[in-house]
Amino acid sequence: MKKRRLIKSLSSLLRLIKARSALIFAGVFVVGGVVSFAHWGVPIFAPAVYEAGVGEANGVPAGEEPKPFVATHVALPEEVRAIYMTSWVAGTRSRRAELVRLIDETELNAIVIDIKDYSGRISFEVTDPLLVRFGAAEKRIQDIREFIADLHRRNVYVIGRITVFQDPYLSKVKPEWAVKKESATSTVWTDYKGLSFIDPGAKEAWDYTTALSRESYEIGFDELNFDYIRFPSDGNMRDIYYSYSNARIAADPALGKAKIMRDFFKHLHTTLKNPSFYESNTIAKRSIVPVLSADLFGMTMTNKDDLNIGQILEYVEPYFDYIAPMVYPSHYPKGFIGLASPAANPYEVVHYSMNRGVQRMLTASSTSEKLRPWLQDFNLGATYDAAMVRKQIQATYDVGLDSWMMWDAANTYTRDALLPAPVNASN
Repeated sequence: MKKRRLIKSLSSLLRLIKARSALIFAGVFVVGGVVSFAHWGVPIFAPAVYEAGVGEANGVPAGEEPKPFVATHVALPEEVRAIYMTSWVAGTRSRRAELVRLIDETELNAIVIDIKDYSGRISFEVTDPLLVRFGAAEKRIQDIREFIADLHRRNVYVIGRITVFQDPYLSKVKPEWAVKKESATSTVWTDYKGLSFIDPGAKEAWDYTTALSRESYEIGFDELNFDYIRFPSDGNMRDIYYSYSNARIAADPALGKAKIMRDFFKHLHTTLKNPSFYESNTIAKRSIVPVLSADLFGMTMTNKDDLNIGQILEYVEPYFDYIAPMVYPSHYPKGFIGLASPAANPYEVVHYSMNRGVQRMLTASSTSEKLRPWLQDFNLGATYDAAMVRKQIQATYDVGLDSWMMWDAANTYTRDALLPAPVNASN
């Protein structure tokens, strides 16, 4: 482990030298003293700074000439330790301050914030014509640019979560894109929670996702995290119809869904990893693209089929920088690896699942370091105190991985499960 971390540190140092040289050559300067610190404590300037947009959101008094908005991006930490924050919490200054304080005072160094959640609503005002036309934006986070800039000043890596195909709002605005009932193909299908989905084969919806991704990156999100990148489940699956996908599924029942999802993943990668896709690159004359990550069902680590949702690990890994399996012990069925209660055995569930994932990544000639699991900090099936939460973190480390993200929908995290902030470094 020590040898692997040393190699990673040396590699990061080389990338750092190249990044600083590129900044000097391009004549780009960091505004406002934004500084980030690498894992081993060497101060560096944030590698990506650009101008994008103007207006009073930058604190410009009425009547004065507005100053260009300057977005920054901090470097990807060698070891990501993140918590999730809803858009509603992010838009409530007092509540979000509690979580920022938690990050400042513990080992945490990253945060995942909803860009678009289960409702289909976008969390902040948008300017892209395509996004504006659909009207999904709500100003839940009115100061999103300033909030991200503040997190960057604290050297916090900011990940934006986009719920993709679960989208009740878009299903209502564009019902032709939505998953339908087979018994009434003009009626939108909903799951047991009453939530509707976009047919993953509707390619027009793919452009909506990439447009939102671009806008999010250009206001400061460092990484784009895609959730609900799958076909629906948890509803009446005997009365479901995909107007865009049915033909391919019928032609290949075993892999049809997975192949459609693979096409979508490839589209995301091809589009979002193209530097010319971003206006900010044109402005700053640079070639910088976002980090991309994918959320998967936890059982994609152990199952080789597509779980009837179109998710196969080997179909996902070529197109993302990181893969985040949701290995919440409470979500595994009774009897999994012989456990009467998987929720009561967090170490065993996470260790077994992630170890299988590591082996499959290596078999696919990929790197296991792409794996960054979502872990559980909520009570379901068992009470998750500090020891229970920490067991999941330790299981992640024990299979040779060093990054993780913590989920609690209520955003109430167990402080005692986290180590104190490193000495002589912000995070």
